[in-house]
Amino acid sequence: MVKSLLNSVNNMFSHEDLGRLLLRLVVGGLMLFHGLHKLIGGIDGIAGMLVSKGLPGFIAYGVLIGEVLCPILIILGVLTRPSALVLAFTMVVAWLLVGIGETGTLDVTGAWAIESIVYFFVAALVIAFLGAGRYSVAPAWK
Repeated sequence: MVKSLLNSVNNMFSHEDLGRLLLRLVVGGLMLFHGLHKLIGGIDGIAGMLVSKGLPGFIAYGVLIGEVLCPILIILGVLTRPSALVLAFTMVVAWLLVGIGETGTLDVTGAWAIESIVYFFVAALVIAFLGAGRYSVAPAWK
């Protein structure tokens, strides 16, 4: 009886392409909020951080690629794997700029201080490994 129930549940949830779509929508959608904030509010803060580390401030425009363009492409399922890798790289840069000093700390609620950076990094890698799946705007460009 238990085996039959488990098989039924497994069959009911065995929809890999739907899982890929849900993952793309959540990761791309949540990252897009970060990118739209920078698109509307500006990237001066990021440019300032880069300059303070001896890097040219214009590199800050890369955040718009990593946090606006790539999430849109991920959501649509267009150039999904390259976009996911760019998003993962963006998270490495975010960690180096703002999270490296907090890597071993917890925030006020007890969560890992760089939890969201790690979440987006790992989720982007998962998307890069899985690809867009069947439910995408351009399945041939996955």
